[in-house]
Amino acid sequence: MADIKKTLGLAAAAAMLALPAFADTAPKMDSGDTAWMMTSSLLVLFMTLPGLALFYGGLVRTKNMLSVLMQCTLITGLVMVIWVLWGYSMAFGGGTSPYWGGLGKAFLAGVTPASLSGTIPEYVFVVFQMTFAVITPALIIGSIVERIKFSSLLVFIALWVTLVYFPIAHMVWDGSGLFFKMGAMDFAGGTVVHINAGIAGFVGCLVLGKRTGFGRDNMAPHSMTLTMVGASILWVGWFGFNAGSALASNGTAALAMINTFVATAAAILSWSAIEGMARGKASMLGAASGMVAGLVAITPACGFIGPMGAVVLGLIVSPICYFFVTTVKGKFGYDDSLDVFGVHCVGGITGALLTGIFAASSLGGVGYGKGVTMGSQEMVQLEAVLTTLIWSGVVSFILYKLVGAVMGLRVTEEEEREGLDLTSHGEMAYHS
Repeated sequence: MADIKKTLGLAAAAAMLALPAFADTAPKMDSGDTAWMMTSSLLVLFMTLPGLALFYGGLVRTKNMLSVLMQCTLITGLVMVIWVLWGYSMAFGGGTSPYWGGLGKAFLAGVTPASLSGTIPEYVFVVFQMTFAVITPALIIGSIVERIKFSSLLVFIALWVTLVYFPIAHMVWDGSGLFFKMGAMDFAGGTVVHINAGIAGFVGCLVLGKRTGFGRDNMAPHSMTLTMVGASILWVGWFGFNAGSALASNGTAALAMINTFVATAAAILSWSAIEGMARGKASMLGAASGMVAGLVAITPACGFIGPMGAVVLGLIVSPICYFFVTTVKGKFGYDDSLDVFGVHCVGGITGALLTGIFAASSLGGVGYGKGVTMGSQEMVQLEAVLTTLIWSGVVSFILYKLVGAVMGLRVTEEEEREGLDLTSHGEMAYHS
């Protein structure tokens, strides 16, 4: 009898010791992951303000510098408010639709300091994704700067994020999303951010038409110094963009980090080399363009391919983007002012498609899912790219036309010649 009691006692003790281990299977907040994701969110905001604002601002003429700063600033404020009202719910609201997340979390209903998204507070996930929602429409303005009405731009952006960005983000990144379920590889936004914004910008430059004096007036960048500063800030912030998309401080974040370093470095070298061979001189504008092209291309791939694949990807993307920026744009004569289509859309497509190749374990990548081959993965990548191009392109065209019919899209020729700093905002970036 004593032996039986002893055995039962040991069993009970073992069971009691096992209870905490069983309880640990429930999601718990990790302070390291949380700290990293809060930092990443700040880095991505840093990409827009001041990074993108200075990068784009340096590329326009002096009389339009402040207008670009204002557009980036107001887009940031506008999209942040929309995101917490209905954007987060439409993208990540927990619905079962493959196309949108529903309105179950509109006005952040149900999100509390105690609610988690994986190992981080849901509020941190909300903020991190909010910074992505901010920079994507801000990228669009690079195609349509120096001629669009400020009020019309803000209305267009409000409609665009609602009808284009939120659904695409849901389809690619939400667990119930169409392309997420299909296994599309887009680690940090090749389709969601760059192809999405790039094609919207391209459609915008076609709808608005060329800037007054395009092809005749001097439209060279007014400050390559500011552009270089802005591009460098973008690169620094991009580590939050890419490594932060691991949603944890772990090995995958480390992989995304090193890939963001080496792919970008290779793209800078590649662009400068091809420009040197084609023009006889390598320019600072070219180096900055190569920097951005490399960052764009590695975005969808950074968590899936190895560092050697990232170097090759960087070497490949710059010649492709250079061809579109110089040859294709020149041949067809469209006024994609700051080459959003040529760098972001084309670079995003290149990165998205090559992700499906370089992710192969035989090429140093993380490999594919069970039963998935390189060919089948490429078909999924292609379908995600084409769907983004079509959806964003068609809806963007409709929205431009709608806003144009109601409010008008362009400033007057007189306002355009005087500059948007004074005519749209009543102040100037510089005083002589």
